[in-house]
Amino acid sequence: IVMVAVISIGYKIIMAFYNHTHKETDTVSIDYSEYNVPKPDIIDMFLTKNKNSRPGIALKNVNGIVIHYTANPGTDAEANRNYFEGRKNEADISANKVSSHFIIGIDGKIIQCIPLNEIAYASNDRNTDTISIECCHPDSSGKYSKKTYSSLVHLSAWLCGKFHLGRADIIRHYDVTGKMCPLYYVKHEDAWLSLKKSIWKYFLRYKTDSK
Repeated sequence: IVMVAVISIGYKIIMAFYNHTHKETDTVSIDYSEYNVPKPDIIDMFLTKNKNSRPGIALKNVNGIVIHYTANPGTDAEANRNYFEGRKNEADISANKVSSHFIIGIDGKIIQCIPLNEIAYASNDRNTDTISIECCHPDSSGKYSKKTYSSLVHLSAWLCGKFHLGRADIIRHYDVTGKMCPLYYVKHEDAWLSLKKSIWKYFLRYKTDSK
C-alpha cells in the first residue's frame, strides 16, 4: 500500500512539472463569443440510468476534455456503447463502473452515451469536471483512423467553444492516472501534440465576422 501511494504521489509531481513546463495559454486573449464551431453530427444513444455506467450525478462544471481509446481493436462505436449499457446488470463494484460521454467509431460516427450535464465513469479523479471521449481504433497500435481523427477534432473543437476551454484543457487519460490511454498518443508524444494543435486550429477557423 505504501509503495502504491509513493508511486501515485511521484506521478502527480512529475505531471505537475510537465504541465508547468508545457503550459499552453490559448485562452488568455480569447473572446469565446466571437467563435462559433458548428455542432458535429451526433447520434444520441443514451445509456439507461443505472448504478454502474450512468449514475445520473450532476456534472456542475466542465474544466476539460479527456481523450481515451477503447483498447478493443476493430470494434465499432455502437458495440462499445452496448458494453457500457450492459454494465447495468452487473454487480455494484468499481470494476463495473465504466462509461463515456461520447464514443467515436472507426467510421467517424459519433455516439453520445451520457448527457453533458451528468458525469461519466471514465476519467477517475477527473470524472467530476470533464467530458470524456472514447475513440475506436482498427488495430492494437491504438492509432485512430482518419475518420475517427477528423470527428475527434471537430467534436473537441465544438466542446472547447461550448465550455470555453483551451488547448491545455484537452488531456489524455494518461495525464490523469498514468494509464497508457490513448495508447498510440501516449507512446508518440509528437502525435498527441499534433492532435491538440489540429483541434485548436479547427476551433480558430470559426471566428465569426464582427463587421
